Amino acid sequence: MGQEKFGFEADVSKLLDIVAHSLYSEREVFLRELISNASDACDKLRYAAITKPALIEGDPDFKITIALDKKAKTLSVADNGIGMNRKELIENLGTLARSGTAAFVGQLSGEAAKDSSLIGQFGVGFYSAFMVADKVEVVTRRAGEKKAWRWTSDGAGEFTVEEAGNDDAPARGARITVHLKKDQKEFAEPMRVQTIVRRYSDHIGVPVVLLDGDKEDTLNEASALWTLPKAKVKEEQYKEFYHHVGHTFDEPWLTLHWKAEGRLEYAALLFVPSSKPLDLFEPQRKNQVRLYVARVFITDECDELLPRWLRFLRGVVDSEDLPLNISREMLQHNPVLAKIRSGLVKRVLGELKKKAEKAPEDYDIFWENFGGVLKEGLYEDVGHREDLLGLTRFKTTNGEGLTSLAEYVGRMKKDQEAIYTIAGDGDEQLRASPQLEGFVSRGLEVLLMTDPVDEFWAQSITEFDGKPFKSITRGSADLDKFKPKKDKKAADAEPADDTEIDTLVAVLKIALKDAVKDVRRTQRLNESAVCLVADETDMDMHLERLLKQHKQIETASTRILEINPGHGVIKALAKKAGKKNAAAQLDDAAHILLDQARIMEGEPVPDPAGFARRLSGLMEKGLK
Repeated sequence: MGQEKFGFEADVSKLLDIVAHSLYSEREVFLRELISNASDACDKLRYAAITKPALIEGDPDFKITIALDKKAKTLSVADNGIGMNRKELIENLGTLARSGTAAFVGQLSGEAAKDSSLIGQFGVGFYSAFMVADKVEVVTRRAGEKKAWRWTSDGAGEFTVEEAGNDDAPARGARITVHLKKDQKEFAEPMRVQTIVRRYSDHIGVPVVLLDGDKEDTLNEASALWTLPKAKVKEEQYKEFYHHVGHTFDEPWLTLHWKAEGRLEYAALLFVPSSKPLDLFEPQRKNQVRLYVARVFITDECDELLPRWLRFLRGVVDSEDLPLNISREMLQHNPVLAKIRSGLVKRVLGELKKKAEKAPEDYDIFWENFGGVLKEGLYEDVGHREDLLGLTRFKTTNGEGLTSLAEYVGRMKKDQEAIYTIAGDGDEQLRASPQLEGFVSRGLEVLLMTDPVDEFWAQSITEFDGKPFKSITRGSADLDKFKPKKDKKAADAEPADDTEIDTLVAVLKIALKDAVKDVRRTQRLNESAVCLVADETDMDMHLERLLKQHKQIETASTRILEINPGHGVIKALAKKAGKKNAAAQLDDAAHILLDQARIMEGEPVPDPAGFARRLSGLMEKGLK
């Protein structure tokens, strides 16, 4: 087969253009990324060889080799790992195969100064080579296959693939040759490469060997970092291992390293990132912790190892008690793995609790990043609900900071029987909600629930510390026993006549007919004239909107329209309600009030033309 030419996917081309012209200062990290990928390739073949030992026959010892050619200005990284065939070359090096990469590209602005920072946070794996190269060449042969292949690109939008001759190809694995730019010749210097490898890749479990003429110099410790005692591991080693295993550039927010001993033995080295991974809310919700058995990589897609609500964790778990030849099907029902999972969850939740108690401000940073994921456990994991409830944090109407449920309960008013909540799409939107007015004026704190999962766990967890959760957008407000704060403007206003308000309610019900379930006066409102609420037995309004958006339900429930008897507009309408022909005169006003309530809820007006016509008519009458 002759040389074939392919175009990169549009997202890859955009990424490569920004990477190539990035202002990212530490260009040396390209070598770390290439070594990390080579290490992964060796891990995959080591696992495959458990059931197919012929794959490593004649060459059982894995290693990564770096070769330099100062005259040709090249640096090559070779491994004897799993390798790639033609199809894999095209898929892996021509498309954005990594989960979350497309989302990353979507955030790039095209401004190098801004994007270089983002690139630094995310990491770009193989493509980082183009920060220092004007051409990259990959020669590879998949273990167990005869044909070898060559991939070549200058990163300008196209790449070529062709069959490689046996004389120029590894027996298995891959060799990546980086043709250095004129101003990047430093990366062909042995001392420079040694420094980079020892700084970034000392933890790699495969020997990294530098070829310098006939001399071979092993540059790294080549030890499994997670098997070492904590006292022997430096902070810098933890950090660089996190970069390797997490394929990211940020710093770990929390490092957990321990060895479980006794009837069940395993080692764990886990990290909580300091920034939110871009693939955190991918539909598959995959875990990112690698499973090893006796230092042999098994899989990085083991849903049984940790619950999905801990998928922000990165790291390694290594067990001596699982069989080396364990299959993914066997993992699903393995009692040893179930016990390891239980131990991991207990340890992680315990460490998070310590952090929340000893460093609450630091914990708030974690919560802003991963609270929405952790709360999925409230809905999915009955066994850990109590621990998770203690870790939850919320914004409330009581200031801008975060609060725990225990702190909220501690601040509850003397006669307050419920934990009040309101759900919506964002903090600012909720703070402007008319439903809050009566609660805020009475000093009643309300939890602002802005994560979509809040609606779901709140359906199954009805109380905390004996106090029930109550949505303030459903059912009656029942605020009689709480006195509102004194307001001179409200005190000077002439109170509405109860009989007139009752008459107005009756007129509004006739005018609106089936458009509302009911019309009633409320204490819920202070400044707004009207609002919509759900009946006590109906679904919460925000949850219903979410389900409708995702086509889980077709039609929404009919709402209750609540009116504020102290509002000027309502009082004016109430005075007209008892007069002759009031129903006909107030019909337009009734529909405008309903549409106004819908608008304040962020809901569409079903008849925009009718709304505009009625509003224009009322304005015209008012201006005469």
